[in-house]
Amino acid sequence: MKITPIALVVALAASLTACSGSAEKAATPDGPVTLKVARDPGLDKGAIAAFDARVAQFEKDNPKIDVVPQEYNWTATTFTAQLAGGTLPDVFTVPFTDGRGLIERKQIADISGLVSALPYASKFSENVAKAGKAEDGKMWAVPIAAYGQALHYNRSLFKQAGLDPDKPPATWDEVRADAKQIAEKTGKAGYAELTTDNTGGWILTTLDYAFGGRTEKLDGDTATAQLDTPEMTSVLQLLKDMRWSDNSMGSNFLYDWGGINQAFASGQIGMYVSGGGNYGSLVTQNALKPADYGVATIPLASGGEAGVLGGGTLATVSAKSNEAVKAAAVKWIDYFYMKKLADKDAAVLDAKTIAASKQPVGAPQLPVFDKATYDESLGWVKEYVNVPLDQMKPYTDKMFDQPLVTEPVRSTQEVYKLLDPVVQAVLTNKNADIADLLKKADAEAQALLDRK
Repeated sequence: MKITPIALVVALAASLTACSGSAEKAATPDGPVTLKVARDPGLDKGAIAAFDARVAQFEKDNPKIDVVPQEYNWTATTFTAQLAGGTLPDVFTVPFTDGRGLIERKQIADISGLVSALPYASKFSENVAKAGKAEDGKMWAVPIAAYGQALHYNRSLFKQAGLDPDKPPATWDEVRADAKQIAEKTGKAGYAELTTDNTGGWILTTLDYAFGGRTEKLDGDTATAQLDTPEMTSVLQLLKDMRWSDNSMGSNFLYDWGGINQAFASGQIGMYVSGGGNYGSLVTQNALKPADYGVATIPLASGGEAGVLGGGTLATVSAKSNEAVKAAAVKWIDYFYMKKLADKDAAVLDAKTIAASKQPVGAPQLPVFDKATYDESLGWVKEYVNVPLDQMKPYTDKMFDQPLVTEPVRSTQEVYKLLDPVVQAVLTNKNADIADLLKKADAEAQALLDRK
């Protein structure tokens, strides 16, 4: 659900002067073009300086294009209004789950012809690429980042609680036990849960997958809700037990994505679940101390269909764009987001520039292309890596081995939204009836699915 943070892309992107011409053959604007591009709000000075430097480099290489940064961050509560009101920048990002719907409703521009001319157009991982493709296989939106969910944890709180930060929990029973120990020994929340702005449904779905469940079943064009299941019941019972029996989840049960990141970065949370590539935004937006950071793969229930929810971020172009703006937009997407992933010279320049601005280089993320390309790209930039890779090994050693499962594809955000109050109820009402909550949510979800 949640897009791989745009701040992560900002923190990892850089000036690609030497290699900015791969979109040149695709299209070159004939006259002056003003191009509004998304920039995350709340970035620190170093990240803003790096962004501005990249804009300057791009404009130097493309003198006919005037790039105007516009603060933008996708949130479920504001995106629809921005889209309808035409207030989005020309180039903006959305989560994978939004891609197909925006394409079908023609609410973004068809840039497939321009994208097909890019030299790496055939190298995308198919599981990643399909999020940005129309029914006929043409790519209207470019995958710029992918993620698998992960368990983020605070190494300092682990040490204070007498736990080994190099051995994070590998089962949900261990998560529960460690969370209780952290809460008892440190007075901080041992484990926290996202619950608002559709993130409650996102993480609840993540845990459901980890327990072997699925929130929908597709049979051709027919989608069946699967919220009222033993797996989802087990997830909510675990959260209820941690909250009310163990008192290990703190006192804030209305976290959104930005709020939980800030609380974690400031040492108030021992563990939480979010996208595996979250390190960059934690550092650039929340002043995380690198020494505090640990990340591990999500524990999976043994046997059955347990898997890791995966998603990512698409770069899209406004439907109101004319041909010149679309051409400029694809050049920007290529330059700003993509070249560092597929070209050695671009990757090295990218990493060198980022390192010079003291932004994170080398934080783990799932590849948009194949694993071989990802491993090769890490080798290109090895000397510039400035993140605590050893502290990330519980995740990076296993991130390619766990079974990735795509997010629900039908009424995704709407179903996430209706699940928010379900998890909120379990965490705020000791007498919440899980069976009744799931029965009602399942009926509501089915009504949504039947409308599509």
